Amino acid sequence: MFRAISRGLFGSANDRILKAQKKRIAAINALEPEMEALSDQALKDQTARFRDRLAAGETLDDLLVEAFATVREAAKRTLGQRHFDVQMMGGIILHQGRISEMKTGEGKTLVSTLPVYLNALSGDGVHVVTVNDYLARRDSQWMGEVHRFLGLSVGCILHEMRDDERRAAYACDITYGTNNEFGFDYLRDNMKFRLTEMVQRPFNFAIVDEVDSILIDEARTPLIISGPAEDSSALYMAVDSVMPQLTDEDYEKDEKQRSVTFTEEGIEHLEELLRGIGLLEDGGSLFDHQNVSLVHHANQALKAHMLFARDKDYIVKADKVVIIDEFTGRMMEGRRYSEGLHQALEAKEKVTIQPENQTLASITFQNYFRLYPKLAGMTGTAMTEATEFAQIYGLEVVTVPTNRPMVRKDHDDEVYRSGTEKFAAIVEQIVECQKRGQPILVGTTSIEKSEVLASMVEKETGIAPQVLNARYHEQEAYIISQAGVPGAVTIATNMAGRGTDIQLGGNLEMRLARELAELPEGPEREAKAAEIKADVEARKKIALEAGGLFVLGTERHESRRIDNQLRGRSGRQGDPGASKFYLSLEDDLMRIFGTQRMDGMLKRLGLQEGEAIVHPWINKALEKAQQKVEARNFEIRKNLLRFDDVMNDQRKVIYEQRRELMAAESVHDTIADMRDEAIDAIVLKAMPPKAVHEQWDIEGLTREVAELLTEELPIAQWAAEDGIAEPEMAERVKTRAREKAAEMAAEMGPDTFRQVEKWLLLQVLDQIWKEHLLHLDHLRQGIGLRAYAQRDPLNEYKSEAFALFEAMLADLRHRMTGMLYRVRVEMPPAPPESPDDSSLDAHHDTPRPAIGGGAPASPAAQPVPQPATSTTTSSTTPSSTTTSGGEIDPNNPATWGKVSRNAPCPCGSGKKYKHCHGAF
Repeated sequence: MFRAISRGLFGSANDRILKAQKKRIAAINALEPEMEALSDQALKDQTARFRDRLAAGETLDDLLVEAFATVREAAKRTLGQRHFDVQMMGGIILHQGRISEMKTGEGKTLVSTLPVYLNALSGDGVHVVTVNDYLARRDSQWMGEVHRFLGLSVGCILHEMRDDERRAAYACDITYGTNNEFGFDYLRDNMKFRLTEMVQRPFNFAIVDEVDSILIDEARTPLIISGPAEDSSALYMAVDSVMPQLTDEDYEKDEKQRSVTFTEEGIEHLEELLRGIGLLEDGGSLFDHQNVSLVHHANQALKAHMLFARDKDYIVKADKVVIIDEFTGRMMEGRRYSEGLHQALEAKEKVTIQPENQTLASITFQNYFRLYPKLAGMTGTAMTEATEFAQIYGLEVVTVPTNRPMVRKDHDDEVYRSGTEKFAAIVEQIVECQKRGQPILVGTTSIEKSEVLASMVEKETGIAPQVLNARYHEQEAYIISQAGVPGAVTIATNMAGRGTDIQLGGNLEMRLARELAELPEGPEREAKAAEIKADVEARKKIALEAGGLFVLGTERHESRRIDNQLRGRSGRQGDPGASKFYLSLEDDLMRIFGTQRMDGMLKRLGLQEGEAIVHPWINKALEKAQQKVEARNFEIRKNLLRFDDVMNDQRKVIYEQRRELMAAESVHDTIADMRDEAIDAIVLKAMPPKAVHEQWDIEGLTREVAELLTEELPIAQWAAEDGIAEPEMAERVKTRAREKAAEMAAEMGPDTFRQVEKWLLLQVLDQIWKEHLLHLDHLRQGIGLRAYAQRDPLNEYKSEAFALFEAMLADLRHRMTGMLYRVRVEMPPAPPESPDDSSLDAHHDTPRPAIGGGAPASPAAQPVPQPATSTTTSSTTPSSTTTSGGEIDPNNPATWGKVSRNAPCPCGSGKKYKHCHGAF
């Protein structure tokens, strides 16, 4: 009560933020006559003048009023659009590094030109992040007119671009692109071998369009670049063949947690089936250690069959399984589930099974966007997630009022007992709207439901609705742009088409672009344009009289934001409109999170077939259910961030060191330190400080030194001398190591040797980091089980990840030293080739469960070329061999392929691989 009273007296925090901007808005408006009087050239010269003032010590805030007034005038001259006062307000909020929540149709795209121009004046680059390539291309061309008019350069990052094109786009003052492309370019840059090959500049400022979609919905899906692992497609097909023979008693499915597991009876049945196809030996058990891989394949096949539905979670297109975004209904080309789940789906659908993959680099959107010193965002729906934006990103959400009052009518939900009754009522509503010429937009949650509803409408009414879902992705923008035509019936999956305005009467610009595309300039084109304009105006009048756009939701989504996004398509810029959701007790949200007693209660209340229950209490109950789901998803995302922060700290160290190595003229001192530390480690291991002479492992030390330096030293003779101890022994080995390095430098030439050191260190670092990521991934998958021992999985993960990181650095020192002494130059060394970006696989991981385990997903890979140098390795030890063709070279780990951890190490040391080159 007291909070309500204080809010009435002083206004909310949101009101106070908006009130504080009014003086600036008034100052911008006061400059409008002055700006209108400037010539085009004088207006362009403002940019150079602003930059001079910045160089003289003024701040961006000092320039804000004049810069915004300049952009408003430039937009009037180039686009024919003038920023409203509320758009100016939204622009100020974005410049301040906040999230601007503006309703659909309020012109967020135009708003972005204001802070983008102001922040681009520094010359450090501004990134505008969109949700798909279409919007990135459209906005860079459309809003780019304003910026180019004012003398700024504008670039756009698209999926098919080459590195040189990307580098040029990032060098521009303003760069448009998708969240995926920005993130993957960051990862790819940190796999390059020369600073000049990197495409991105240091981060400065980013504005994220549809910020809720990118920073919330996709925050559980890490970006991953991967390389190939061994092929096991035959095993996937074999395991998949037994899945249809399982019964309901063989597994337990939890739809709330989206998990499925075998029961004890199911495991016995599965073992019987696997024995029948020869995958399990007679008398063998799935729990035998040699069958770990079989268990993994069986679990993934079970998930593929029981948790993932065709045309809802994925579609099959051109011999591929393509994931469908659960929030937008769009196809996500190039993304693949990891841990073999995508392969299991391919086996289920009998399409070509692509090879599995191994992570080479990864980052979450949460940690990627926190790399920007200044971040802002805009969307129509963010306030419901304000807490998450504040906690994770430090972003405050500010709701900007609409330019005109909102007059849309939001009706209470109608709840039916069965899906059949609900769909009958929906068809009735569609017919009613169509008869009076009212455009109607119907939102569904899956491709299957959108097509079922479309066929029902066409069959019962003869109306052929426009269907917008992942199958018709290419036509998305145009279909949604014409959804405001009188009598139009548009059925959309999860409100695909965000970013495209629905205007009553149809979108004039898109009609002109499509219908005038093939007409040459001249009277005929002008006449046609005038005809289209008149037609749009006439249709708009009819649509307004019919009540504006009617938005119909076929069920509630588990996130309130998705429902609000659908609802928000109606009532733009003060237009009339209406919205209503139709629900049934068979809907997923009602079935999973609602009460099972509701159906019986409705029967007792005498609810007849075809009747609906409508009451505000129903809306409140559903909102509470949605809030519970949102809270659970927030915890999952927070937990993902806690785990990823551990890797992120390590990632920052490795990437920073890598850049320093690339920038350095010579890494000789670094390698010398690594060599000394590697020698200290093996000597200390063989000659512990408190051990007596008889306890020293002189034989082992002799062998390890010979392996490291590729020559035998008189270790036993030195150990027999009086007064010798671990420091003296280490110093003697180091002395010989330094001498040998000097000999190699003299033989190759100092400059050549320094280049070889640098390229070799970068390659070894990349290889060892890739292996470390795999170890962390394996650790992460099983760490949740520690909770059964009353241990915190996160603390356990932190501790073990740190230990693995230290072991990785020790292995780096040892492996680098050993490989350097095996290098022989056959020709003048050239830098190693950076991986070809076109052959790297860039993809998303799927959401992980709240605690460590589960089935994370990541997209698959095409072959990734290993970095190549003009050096070869050889050894002077007896085990060395020469290689040709595809043979294994003991001195070149790149030729070994996949080695079993218990097999003899291919280097010829006589040790098991896990104790030699495969050691953690």
